[in-house]
Amino acid sequence: MFTAATYLSGGSELLLEILGPGIIGGLFLPVLGALPDAMLILVSGLSGSKETAQSQVSVGMGLLAGSTVMLLTVIWGTCVVVGKCDIHDSIARDGQNTKGFSLTGTGVSTDVWTCYAAMIMAISVIPFIVVQLPQVLHSTSGRHLAVLIGLIISLSMLISYCLYQVFQPWIQRRRLAYAKHKHVISGLLKHFHALEKLMTDDGEPDIEVIKKLFLAIDANNDEQVSAAELKALIIGIRFEEIDFDKDDAVAKVMEDFDTSRNSEIDMEEFVRGITKWLNEAKRASASSAGPGSHLKFIDDFHLQTKREHTLLGPGDQSDEVVEGVENSRWISFKAVLMLLLGTVIAAAFADPLVDAVDNFSDATSIPTFFISFIALPLATNSSEAVSAIIFASRKKLRTASLTFSEVYGAVTMNNILCLAVFLAIVYVRGLTWDFSSEVLVILIVCIVMGALGSFRTTFPLWTCFVAYLLYPFSLALVYVLDYCLGWS
Repeated sequence: MFTAATYLSGGSELLLEILGPGIIGGLFLPVLGALPDAMLILVSGLSGSKETAQSQVSVGMGLLAGSTVMLLTVIWGTCVVVGKCDIHDSIARDGQNTKGFSLTGTGVSTDVWTCYAAMIMAISVIPFIVVQLPQVLHSTSGRHLAVLIGLIISLSMLISYCLYQVFQPWIQRRRLAYAKHKHVISGLLKHFHALEKLMTDDGEPDIEVIKKLFLAIDANNDEQVSAAELKALIIGIRFEEIDFDKDDAVAKVMEDFDTSRNSEIDMEEFVRGITKWLNEAKRASASSAGPGSHLKFIDDFHLQTKREHTLLGPGDQSDEVVEGVENSRWISFKAVLMLLLGTVIAAAFADPLVDAVDNFSDATSIPTFFISFIALPLATNSSEAVSAIIFASRKKLRTASLTFSEVYGAVTMNNILCLAVFLAIVYVRGLTWDFSSEVLVILIVCIVMGALGSFRTTFPLWTCFVAYLLYPFSLALVYVLDYCLGWS
């Protein structure tokens, strides 16, 4: 199974290198990543009689819970440790690692898309909650119906998630273009404010100063600012922090100011446009409510837009990778071959592995859940884990973002695709859903780590201990609930 997972992971990476995100990256590869787990779950519930399936299905549930917990605890925490950089201004700086093992001074930063991946992962536990409701309400009659509803929700969420992944690159490019435009606005305001104070002492836009700026920009004194004059201004400011298309920036600024649509900006339009920008900056600035804030909110707005642009990440990186690939036909053939080989191996060895776990459990009197919870994820997720850790060790915001997104994505596919397979078996074969402690563990780990990933983009080193401690806590919780309190 480890070999199967390695082939599937290697083939997926090769395919993504050639085709970039979209249908392949968003739809095909997440499904392939979850294939070994899904195959084991399928086999554990289909083999033998109904009684055999009921006893073996705990192998599938152990694998499902174990994969989720291992990815979000051991792998997540290790990625923070190997990827840590020095933290300055709440962002980990690429490649800088001079503070040693400072719990608050070092860590990793991810982009905002990784936050969305964490939110989606946290939401993906909804089917577990639905299936668990009859047990919570102590109802036996509604269990079969709850399994069916949970299955329908899982499949709906799987389709929605795949669609989101397909359209995400387009959404990302749109967001990045908007962030660049905001950065141009903040840069122009900062430049103007450095020349003349744009605000009066009572915090209102200074109209006379804005008019003077208009006259300074109007190089040919025709009382109109043209696109060429605007471009000269933007080039003259030298925006060193970000790279953007100057003509596109000019077009967007003209669109903001030129309300008459005559491709020229008159003084009235200029005053109105700058006033509108100042009000937007004031609203966006975190310090706008403080005393004397009108003197520093422009600087705050500039820093805020800079940080926002950084956290969005490079929107066109994937296209560069795709264009630079040589021998794409051979790589495509090799990728498909690896994917087919991985699928065949996973299909061939899933049934013997489930039998081996069952027999080992009988021989040692260790419950099948604990064997599958600890041992099987090492086989089915090890290639993902190794590639995630190697990626994190490159110590860059972009690679950290891809690493954590991969981890959250793998857990999301466990929660919707693998669970859908599991629920389909339980419903079709009329098995009993009796996994309250396992579901509770999945819910706790997904919600804690999902909340941590959803509400922050920088993870100091101390956060790895939160992740690490959740692993032994999960094992202990299942043991206490099942074998001390008799939940199952």
